Amino acid sequence: MTADLKIVDIKAFPTSFPLPPEKRVSLGIGTAVKRDAVVVKVSTAGGLVGWGEAHHGRAHVAVAKLIETTLKSLVLGMDAADVVGVWAKIYKMQLGSHGMGAATCLAMSGIDLALWDIRGQAAGMPIYRLLGGARKGVPAYAGGVSLGYQEPAKLVEEARGLLDRGYKAIKLRVGDTPKLDLARIEAVRKAYGDDLVILTDANTGYSVADARAAMPGMDDLNVGWLEEPFPAHDYRSYRLAAGFGRTPLAAGENHYTRYQFNRVIEDGSISILQPDLSKTGGITEGLRIAAMASAYKLPIHPHTSMTGLNQAACVHFLAAIDNGGYYEADVSQLNSFRDELVADPCPVDKDGKVWPLDKPGLGLEVDEDFLRKHPAIEGPGYV
Repeated sequence: MTADLKIVDIKAFPTSFPLPPEKRVSLGIGTAVKRDAVVVKVSTAGGLVGWGEAHHGRAHVAVAKLIETTLKSLVLGMDAADVVGVWAKIYKMQLGSHGMGAATCLAMSGIDLALWDIRGQAAGMPIYRLLGGARKGVPAYAGGVSLGYQEPAKLVEEARGLLDRGYKAIKLRVGDTPKLDLARIEAVRKAYGDDLVILTDANTGYSVADARAAMPGMDDLNVGWLEEPFPAHDYRSYRLAAGFGRTPLAAGENHYTRYQFNRVIEDGSISILQPDLSKTGGITEGLRIAAMASAYKLPIHPHTSMTGLNQAACVHFLAAIDNGGYYEADVSQLNSFRDELVADPCPVDKDGKVWPLDKPGLGLEVDEDFLRKHPAIEGPGYV
């Protein structure tokens, strides 16, 4: 790495696009009416530019402001290759001491991803190689904002299109009512047989009683996991629900840094770990979480965020860790952040796998005109 990698500028772009009524999906947290993201651009003295994504946290303008003020001031002048040093400084000066908690985690994640993009470009390597990985196919499941609450026949039809594209695993939205949830799962299972991997996500929509009612049926239908039945901080409910059936509990997209994952692992109730690289502290922290989980023989199935930047980073990451599981493919009918901001980075092949990009860094070109044409839309993303 011979280029001058001193960080000279950081910009954050809060961006949105509305979802027309026919493209809206209803799930455990409401009906999606728009999609938001925070795109981060880090520039170096030598001319290299890295891109990352900070999760919007349903407050994308606030997250972008935090990046462009406090965090930018902390890391300007530092070496972009020093991802550990940048992370440590933000932790010491902001996150570790009354520093806006989750918002800082989201914000620093976007900066970290951009720094890894720069490191890869400077080394002339794709990120997966820089991390010690190999170019290999990563199994994918059809997820994202899709497969929501609808009549079973319509859900079966939506799933058919995904299986035709190559997916061998799909994630259904639950958290409606246990009865309706199980009816939808059963319809998909009957339509496509036992070879299809069916995963479920309640988006924190269950009570303990709901989980108690639903999980035996999920066992009978061979569901691969029940994701986020409860809010991330509700450790007691997770401990209770772990005894309701054989279906593993999954969580992690709303757990931040290795310090929260340490408790999740020690509690032992959640056995499918799902850190989001745009929320939990970036690739730098994701590697620490994966290593900690590996010592307990626990798999990592990252949650993916809004844009192709996070999605590409996830595949690089999964190709490099020894306990990587599924890649969550965003199969939303409409996602301009996947298809227009960048070119779709992770098409699935006929075997239901995705492959890391082989260009230096993340391997993506960002359309900055898209960011100018899609400013932030205020207000809640789900209603």
